[in-house]
Amino acid sequence: MTNGSGVSRGDRNRNARLVRLREAVPVSNAIVGIDLADRKQMVVVCDHDSRVLARKTFRCKAWAMGTALDWAADRAKRSGFVGVTVACEPTGHRWRVLSQLTADRGMPFVCVQPAASSWARRSEDLTSDKTDDKDAVLIARLTAQLRCYLPEPVDETWGRLRHLGSRRTQLLDAHTRCIQQVRDLLECVWPAALTTAKHPFKSITWVAALRVLMLRDGGDLTRTRRLGRARFERQVRAEVVRRGRIKPCLRILNLLWAALEDPAGVEAHRAGVFERIGWILDDWDAARTNQAEVEQHMTDALDQLGLTQLVTSIDGLSPVGAAAILAETGDLTRFTSARAIVKLAGLAPRERLSGTFAGKARLSGAGRPGLRTAAWRAVWGCLPNNSVYATRYRHLTTRDQNKLKPTQAQTVLAAALLRQLWAVITTGQAWNPAVATNGLTRVEEAYVA
Repeated sequence: MTNGSGVSRGDRNRNARLVRLREAVPVSNAIVGIDLADRKQMVVVCDHDSRVLARKTFRCKAWAMGTALDWAADRAKRSGFVGVTVACEPTGHRWRVLSQLTADRGMPFVCVQPAASSWARRSEDLTSDKTDDKDAVLIARLTAQLRCYLPEPVDETWGRLRHLGSRRTQLLDAHTRCIQQVRDLLECVWPAALTTAKHPFKSITWVAALRVLMLRDGGDLTRTRRLGRARFERQVRAEVVRRGRIKPCLRILNLLWAALEDPAGVEAHRAGVFERIGWILDDWDAARTNQAEVEQHMTDALDQLGLTQLVTSIDGLSPVGAAAILAETGDLTRFTSARAIVKLAGLAPRERLSGTFAGKARLSGAGRPGLRTAAWRAVWGCLPNNSVYATRYRHLTTRDQNKLKPTQAQTVLAAALLRQLWAVITTGQAWNPAVATNGLTRVEEAYVA
């Protein structure tokens, strides 16, 4: 859609981005392309036509690259340039070191996406060679074409939130891994235990009883039966209280006691598997304890940024869920539009239009998988508590034409959540259900009414 000037909103956003990039990559500056590695750094100095002015290999760590930057600046001045713009790929941690060194010297610094370098490498020649020399030149060439971006500014609080988010993701993976391992092992040696509760790993009673069996009784089911049900119940009750609950569920406890008599399972592996499950339960408890501590630090960081009240004004969005999203995006005010956040998450539709042909739109799937996952998890908490999202979900999954599957509808809501989170933070105004509902169709508004 265009306005009276014939320029669309997308055109204006792209033009503004190019202006910002041109300020960082002026024609008066030479371009320094750097292919970073552990102990070998390839540095090339190029002009804006990708002609190599100088090339040198520095065998040093990233923190010793100051000498390389000074050498590149000197070579650029000898060729008639006022200064240099440094470019590299944002892989590993070394690019952050290089960013600090360039900031100390007042040099503009940009990054080139590794995917862009890969595509450019394929179009370079038919061999698709990958060498440090060619990669450094490709990085400089893409920078000259403004196919680069300005990295996120360094901020202590936002940086801490990003690292906390990464740590939480690791703990969630460990949490899920422990559950899957215990489930697989029990299906092998004691499948009856998994049928004693509808959702066993969500039941405090079931987990407490399993811990008593595996750790206190050493996984010896015969010993547990010999000691009697009363003693078993006392131990499980004490474990339940230790986990913060008042009393166990006797129905699950009775079913577990009856499952002790079930002979199904590979008995030859039972002793070893029970010992292993005991260790996994320790890892699981440690992961959950550490996760709770990290999530508390994340909410504290959100308070320091002054965003807690704003983000939690979205019904159903918890402080932890919002912090997990912001840990992946960084400061949302640096994005020019809400659609940019959706693209970063890979939730933007990939259109297929050519002439009269209109293909089926699919999600791009590009961007940050961690952001996509964080938005997806946040939607699960919003659906039961947010009437606007629940209405939208019901409409998408029950309409007559183009009815979506539940997972597809949740993906649509995840993109909507990111857009509205951007609007809330950039405007500084709390989420308003009436404003959010205005984006619905008349059929969807009928659900709300």
